[in-house]
Amino acid sequence: MEFKELTAENLEMAAKMLKAIAHPIRISIVGCLEDGGKKTVTEIHNLLGIEQSTASHHLVILRDRGVLASKREGKNTWYYLRHPNLKMILNCISTCCQQ
Repeated sequence: MEFKELTAENLEMAAKMLKAIAHPIRISIVGCLEDGGKKTVTEIHNLLGIEQSTASHHLVILRDRGVLASKREGKNTWYYLRHPNLKMILNCISTCCQQ
């Protein structure tokens, strides 16, 4: 599907996802998951050097807006990119910020 073919509903969903990503910590979380792997909140907070409660807060936002998906296994919840193509957005941001 090309951009010009997107419906109003698709555009609204895209805007919500982009708004959810538009925060430094959330960009970093998406970056932690761009390899396609799954990580727990503990792994993410350790990688980013942030409080676990902060990581949990941002993970919920990303999950609720359709950026991330999660899977509960025992005591752990594993987070991963719902749409693997989101890593292209990170690549674009990275390229655009290198000035």
